[in-house]
Amino acid sequence: MGKTRSENHVIITGTTGMVGEGILIKCLESSEIDSILVINRKPCGYVHPKLKEIIHQDFLNLSPIENQLKGYNACFFGLGISSVGVNEDTYYKMTYILTMHVAQTLAKLNSGMTFCYVSGSGTDSTQKGRLKWARVKGKTENDLMKLPFEQVFNFRPGFIKPIERQKYAHKFYKYINWMFPIGRRIFPNGFCSMDELGNAMINTLSHNNERKVLEGKDIIALASEPS
Repeated sequence: MGKTRSENHVIITGTTGMVGEGILIKCLESSEIDSILVINRKPCGYVHPKLKEIIHQDFLNLSPIENQLKGYNACFFGLGISSVGVNEDTYYKMTYILTMHVAQTLAKLNSGMTFCYVSGSGTDSTQKGRLKWARVKGKTENDLMKLPFEQVFNFRPGFIKPIERQKYAHKFYKYINWMFPIGRRIFPNGFCSMDELGNAMINTLSHNNERKVLEGKDIIALASEPS
């Protein structure tokens, strides 16, 4: 008799953005994922038997929905903003404070949870570099790994090739996707596909008690692991 697979119940944030939506698509398609909860400020537009959606405006106050966040063994955190055109205080609040609040809440409610955070290529783990955004991302990664999760994976993708059927992919991608195979050959650590990022996150669930920072090559390798 074959080994019985453990059930996987996943929370995904940011599914009205390109990265979160791509992760959602891969989880909906995966036989490894049994149920999905998405938390959004507006409807994501997807309907599926294993999908549940909570519309919630204030991610800095999760107390009204806390009871609905129990019973999950993973969070794929795709929520975030660009630092371009955003003042430092707002970027810090929406990147560090918001992420840590959600993570601390989930760590309290769910023992044995895997937390996957979408960070970014160039993130500064030392928190001492000259780029403010890179220091903030680095602090977020470092402090997530201190929380009492079963495991934490910080993903640092660079250029991400979206899935063609995505609704929330930036329009400019259709004009620059031709660059992907060239960039992949020249700088493989900076180019991965949304398929690879989603599959890599799903494959973290077969690991045990790890805390890792995953650059582009690591994401590609993890995506290719047998489930």
